[in-house]
Amino acid sequence: MKIKLYAALAAIALLPAALHAQTGYSENVNKLIKQDDVERIIKTLSADDMQGRGTFTPGIDKAATFIEGEFKAAGIKPLAGAKGFRQNFSMLRTTPVSAKVTLNGSELPADKFAINASSSFNWASLDGVEVVKIAAGKNLGAEYQAILKNNKTSIVLVDTSYSAMFKRLVARAKRGGTSFKGDANTDNPVVFVMAGMDDVKSLTVSYEAKTEEKPLFNVAGMIPGKSKPDEYVVFSGHYDHLGIIKPMDGDSIANGADDDASGTTAVIELAKYYKKLNNNECTLIFVAFTAEEIGGYGSQYFSKQMDPDKVVAMFNIEMIGKASKFGENSAFITGYERSDFGKILQSNLEGTAFKFYPDPYPQQNLFYRSDNATLAALGVPAHTISTDQIDTDKLYHTVKDEFSSMDVSNIVATIRAIALSSRSIVAGKDAPTRIPKL
Repeated sequence: MKIKLYAALAAIALLPAALHAQTGYSENVNKLIKQDDVERIIKTLSADDMQGRGTFTPGIDKAATFIEGEFKAAGIKPLAGAKGFRQNFSMLRTTPVSAKVTLNGSELPADKFAINASSSFNWASLDGVEVVKIAAGKNLGAEYQAILKNNKTSIVLVDTSYSAMFKRLVARAKRGGTSFKGDANTDNPVVFVMAGMDDVKSLTVSYEAKTEEKPLFNVAGMIPGKSKPDEYVVFSGHYDHLGIIKPMDGDSIANGADDDASGTTAVIELAKYYKKLNNNECTLIFVAFTAEEIGGYGSQYFSKQMDPDKVVAMFNIEMIGKASKFGENSAFITGYERSDFGKILQSNLEGTAFKFYPDPYPQQNLFYRSDNATLAALGVPAHTISTDQIDTDKLYHTVKDEFSSMDVSNIVATIRAIALSSRSIVAGKDAPTRIPKL
């Protein structure tokens, strides 16, 4: 009993010190992550002169230049071996010139097929073409992605119940595609058809496309670790958006304030925060990804440059511009159940009002829809933090996703929570459990 009493008294004696330490961290983060700076950054990234930060446009180059300037001002370094903050690479951009599909003797209207291909091709028959069917009741988006990943020359019969979503596939196909040079996963064409039929007896397809090699660039910097320089913690968000789209109420600029100027702002603020603290034991990498909206190519390229076994954790930040469905001082983590990443973060927030929740939208498959996906597939505890109510968000991917729709205080609260919750991982004290490799 005496031993237990002494232990209890010792714990009580230590409690004020622990609370003081927690309070000190909170005061520090509130002092170093300021609302006016957050507002300045997101307002700049989502301004009309960025032209919606569309991939392969002058607007995204302007956004990259701005982010480079913020990293330089923060005092962080380019990645090891890099001369600057831009992580340059190139992609093959395929633009459709003409397309014709004849099925069972009838030529299909242009709004009844969508072609995914990286170059011109002609099919004179069904020889070598696999026939795939997507029946009613399936998740068309998931089926679409799975079929493309299978990398088989295919014609896909899509049930007519998907007519509304099929229009999006047609629109995407007309914009063309992007692929890495020499990528075997883009060699085999796939033709999606909404035809309301059970069988394919005859088929011809002619597809002509123009292919160009175009530059892309992530913007990335680092703070070397003091005692664990070969253990990396990544903070990321994507800085591209949709660019100029179909006008709505006279406005055609998809500014992407929430998606994902909010996340990019968080990355910049966290770079400044940790550089000022200057106490990270692990190496910290801060990266703004390009081309997320057209296939996640920036994060794919970045992942190929990393040794995934050396990446301790990835904090991918996507759409934190408005309160989550759980209310103020809350965010959700995709793939929460796949590692103890979320539990570690929440433990570091003990004594604060902020709480991280599991992803409430599992049917949206968000874990593999953002820039955390590639490293997660390689076994990294790479998760996305978000507050977006994606099931009811009417501004998502529209011209109305502007700075005026942002709740800046929510963005600030979330950035501060990420700063506090990441500290034991950054200090090398905690390492989240690995995610099973795909």
